[in-house]
Amino acid sequence: MNKKHNIAVVGLGYVGLPLARLFATQYSVVGFDISQGRIAELNNGKDTTLEIEDHILQEVLIKKNPFENTGSVSENINKGLFCTSELEDIKNANVFIITVPTPVDKHNHPDLTPLYKASETVGKVLKQGDIVIYESTVYPGVTEEECVPVLEKVSGLLFNKDFYVGYSPERINPGDKLHTVEKILKVTSGSTPEIGKEVDNLYKSVITAGTHLAPTIKVAEASKVIENSQRDINIAFINELAKIFSLMNIDTHDVLEAAGTKWNFLPFKPGLVGGHCIGVDPFYLAQKAQEIGYYSELILAARRLNDSMGSFVASQVIKLMIKKDIKIKEAKILNLGITFKENCPDIRNSKAIDVIQNLEEYGVKVVTFDPWADTEEVYREYRIHMVGSQDMIKEKFDAIILTVAHEEFLNLDLIAYLKPDGLIYDVKGALPKHTVDKRL
Repeated sequence: MNKKHNIAVVGLGYVGLPLARLFATQYSVVGFDISQGRIAELNNGKDTTLEIEDHILQEVLIKKNPFENTGSVSENINKGLFCTSELEDIKNANVFIITVPTPVDKHNHPDLTPLYKASETVGKVLKQGDIVIYESTVYPGVTEEECVPVLEKVSGLLFNKDFYVGYSPERINPGDKLHTVEKILKVTSGSTPEIGKEVDNLYKSVITAGTHLAPTIKVAEASKVIENSQRDINIAFINELAKIFSLMNIDTHDVLEAAGTKWNFLPFKPGLVGGHCIGVDPFYLAQKAQEIGYYSELILAARRLNDSMGSFVASQVIKLMIKKDIKIKEAKILNLGITFKENCPDIRNSKAIDVIQNLEEYGVKVVTFDPWADTEEVYREYRIHMVGSQDMIKEKFDAIILTVAHEEFLNLDLIAYLKPDGLIYDVKGALPKHTVDKRL
């Protein structure tokens, strides 16, 4: 790289913060987020997403904006991370990395609003020679066809003459302390061959796992969206097997264990497919395909099947209760877990909610406990009052469902919370087989 880089990371959530922290070990970085509450907690050395340990975050935090009085190019003497919600603080950046979420609306159509707003924000401070890199998962074409026009309109600058863009899809796995950002090979791309190399070199300087420079931005965009679509389809196949084997009174996990003895059998398991990636990204590809005249069969079928698993689990539990002569209308069920995955506080697009809501339609009372989730956030998002561990101890339940396999749950004596004729349903297949009545 022929110049120093002042890096602004726009969006300090599950993706942006780990990336900003990593770059801050070698560069001057300003992390920008519109949430003043988020900025306040980060400046206090706390990360409620738990992606970065507090002491590691505190090692890179700096109190003064490293871009001040440096012009557009910094000598990176003041490497570190400065967090802010003030637009003025990122005006001297020359590399902007946008890491905002890309959700779907209630009709499962892509909602690009966060990307548009982030592009508007960057456009207000964009200068000649700057590079804007997008990391958000999108369908092919979004960066150049949707985001670039916003940058041009707001900044008054011309694409690939005054400013440039890149795309490097995030591959963060929330809650995974093994596959951290620097240990995951990074796909990179740029709007010109020269910018592609510059973007690639920038990431290569901090990503120890290495990089892969894609030939175009659209190739990089497509590579990301099919990663999660592929996983979604594979899990859907196993979930369909779980439904079939349930009717045949065969334990799906026993079947998978046997089939897994073959060297090339893919080790997927049945389960609830939620979260902000696998449960969302396939809709982006399917929507784009539909716009160009192709109606996706496999991708959308997998999505429908995976989205049906909450109601399937609920019906399985109710059937087991009926077999045990448990009165459904008077029953109380303990649901363990509301985050979208184990050992992670992220509740976005959690399919545990589907299980809870479907059970409540049968007239049972569902009590939810999750030590990883924030009680206020859960109520704000889903209108569910979670109980604490002390409240849970005070009563016994007709059924217990292990919905999320947090480590804390695997060490619980679940029988102690169960009525004599109660049952345990293991969605995750994480409990010893002999301790449960049924596994998904």
